[in-house]
Amino acid sequence: MTEIREEQQAAALRVVADAGARRAELLTEADRILNEEIRPAAITAARAGAERNRIRELARVGPTVLYRWLTEAGLPVRAKRPPGRPDA
Repeated sequence: MTEIREEQQAAALRVVADAGARRAELLTEADRILNEEIRPAAITAARAGAERNRIRELARVGPTVLYRWLTEAGLPVRAKRPPGRPDA
C-alpha cells in the first residue's frame, strides 16, 4: 500500500508538534528555575560580597539581567557609561 503525500505531511507535522511541545515545556521549566532559584541565589551571593562577574558566569546570565535583578533588590549598581565615551 502506498502512503499518500498528505499522510506523510501529517506524520511529519506530528513530529514537529511533539518536539515543539517538549521545547515549550522545557523553556517554561528553565524560566521557573531562573526566577525561583537562580535569581534569589545570585542576589544572596551579591549581598554576601561575591564578585559580580563570577555570579554572572555561574548563573549564566548577561550583565543586563544581573544588574536589573540587583537594582530591583535594592543593591547599588553603577550607572552605565554612555556609549562612545572613551575610558578615563
